[in-house]
Amino acid sequence: MSDAVLEGVSLAGALLMLGGSALILIAAIGVVRFPHLLTRMHAAAKPQNLGLVLLMSGLALQIRQPVVVWTLLLVVACQLVTAPIAAHMVGRAGFRTGRIDPEDLEVDELTEDLAAAARLSNDEVARRLAERGRRSED
Repeated sequence: MSDAVLEGVSLAGALLMLGGSALILIAAIGVVRFPHLLTRMHAAAKPQNLGLVLLMSGLALQIRQPVVVWTLLLVVACQLVTAPIAAHMVGRAGFRTGRIDPEDLEVDELTEDLAAAARLSNDEVARRLAERGRRSED
């Protein structure tokens, strides 16, 4: 490759890393400054993921070695899979412990599910889980 192309790729990589770092910094500030669990959860998941994708893309453009690029892709894939799951679990835990005000929710489907689950006896729960296990084996 010519020197001009390599310089352009390096500049693009640097700009991507700078943008990704800025998004990650904004996400960290949001986690500290936002007042409620739901807004903090949003700040921790959304801009942080995009920031990581930008940062890893810039790093891949800077290093340009296939092994490193595949490793960075694996890191990004793992983060994109685990961050929404973690945010979902934090949201459910916050709801169950009363850290989320029900007035802040547009739709509340979890309250009726929790109430229905509370009405079930332990034997009924065990029976339903066993039925579900038998259905998945078939």
